[in-house]
Amino acid sequence: MSLIVPSLPSGYRSRSASVHDVAAIHTLVMACEREVYGRVRTDAGGIAADLARPGLLPESDTVLVHDRAGRLVARAWVDRRSEIDVHPQHRGQGLGVALLDWAQARARQAGSDGIVQTVPDADLGAVALLRSRGYESLVTSWLLEFAMPDEPAVAEPPTGVTVRPFRAGDGPAAHVLVQDAFDEWQERRQAYEEWAAHTVERCAFAPTLSALAFADDQLVGAALALEVPGTDEGYLEQVAVRRDHRGRGIARLLLRHTFRAFHRTGRRSCTLWTHSDTGALDLYLRVGMTVRHSSTVFRKELRC
Repeated sequence: MSLIVPSLPSGYRSRSASVHDVAAIHTLVMACEREVYGRVRTDAGGIAADLARPGLLPESDTVLVHDRAGRLVARAWVDRRSEIDVHPQHRGQGLGVALLDWAQARARQAGSDGIVQTVPDADLGAVALLRSRGYESLVTSWLLEFAMPDEPAVAEPPTGVTVRPFRAGDGPAAHVLVQDAFDEWQERRQAYEEWAAHTVERCAFAPTLSALAFADDQLVGAALALEVPGTDEGYLEQVAVRRDHRGRGIARLLLRHTFRAFHRTGRRSCTLWTHSDTGALDLYLRVGMTVRHSSTVFRKELRC
């Protein structure tokens, strides 16, 4: 298999990424997030987990772009979906186009029948670029915020349900719960190792701020929290309730538990992402969350 190299503008060079590049990639991503969102929302652990995705081959599925001074100014990876980031100071140079073409060529070489990328709706240039290249909108994602000027109240749990923080050893049961709940809309089930790298084994994972719900000693709900360095707010990575226990107010109860836990650490807001396939937006709005940002998941069919 020949290695696909992006066709970059003059003055830039590329190479593949490795675990040793996580800190530099994180710095790049933070600059991009500040430009679009006005704040940072990604931690280095999430980037490390992406580079360790099962099936991703860093030497062929990742690209880092440096300028003449050796500064990292753009990056991309592709593996069933793709991510591309270009430093705000280097946009308009053709780097985004070059990396988009590279990602598409690599996905086709790997035998994918399509390529997916999520772009903030506020990033008008990126949205226009994807649409000009034949990408079509697939789903909408929303970053939701819960403001907490005062400590959130927590209602009594439904009869037979108890809530406690996450403990060591809860990972496997939480993994099964989340995968079963997400099967209704996710593309594929994640193996424990992949899921854990993004959640319970992530450096930012906050077990004491995460809430689990049990009925008859069986795990029926989970809200898994992260303390992302460099931010002043809480973040919920995943919220799930077992199908046969939905409609009992368990999701709302778990949210309130995590909101209160974050408030007691000094946070005054808490955020989470959801998207249109989950059907959970109305639940979060009823809890009192509001939409801060929206993104669109785009897909392009790849035909030889």
